[in-house]
Amino acid sequence: MINKQSLWFLTLFSLILVLSVYYITMPNELLLTNNNLYSKTDSNNKEEEETTEDNSKVTLEESDLLVSMRVSLEEERISLMNDLQEQLTNSETTVEEKNNAYEQLRYLNQIQGTEEKLEAKIKDQFQLNSFIKIDNNQIQVVVAKDKHDSTLANNIMRSIQEEYQEKMYITVKFEK
Repeated sequence: MINKQSLWFLTLFSLILVLSVYYITMPNELLLTNNNLYSKTDSNNKEEEETTEDNSKVTLEESDLLVSMRVSLEEERISLMNDLQEQLTNSETTVEEKNNAYEQLRYLNQIQGTEEKLEAKIKDQFQLNSFIKIDNNQIQVVVAKDKHDSTLANNIMRSIQEEYQEKMYITVKFEK
C-alpha cells in the first residue's frame, strides 16, 4: 500500500515536472519583468516589421484550426490525467495499478514536452505554425499553410525523424 508521505511526494513531483516543462517552453517575452525593457523590444519589433514590409513580409499567425486542435487534445489529456490521478489516490487500487497509473502520467508529460519541442523546431526551421500529436510511434503534423508542398512535407518529416532513433510513422497535413 502507498502511504500518505509517498503520495504527497508523487503529487508534488508531478506538479514540479509540469511547471518546469511549462517554464522551459514559455516565450522569453513573458519572462521579462521590467516594462521598459518589454516596451523597448516591442518598439524594436515594430521597426523590424516596417523594414521587412518592403521585402515581402512573412506573417506568422496562429490558425483557428490549430488552436482548436490544441484545445481538444489538452482537454482529452486533462481528463485522462484526472482519471489516472484518481487511481493514484484511491485506496482500493493495488500497488501495480498505481505504478501503471504513475508511469502513464509520466509518459503523458514526456509526450507533451516532446510535442512542444517539435512544434518549436518546425517554427524555427521552417517559420510555420504547426500542431503535433504523438501517439506511440505515430506522429501527426498539421501545418498552417495554404499551399500543399511535398518537398516541404518531406523536409518536415526528416527533421522530426532526426529526433528519434527508431522509425516513426509521420504524417504531414497542410491546413489553413
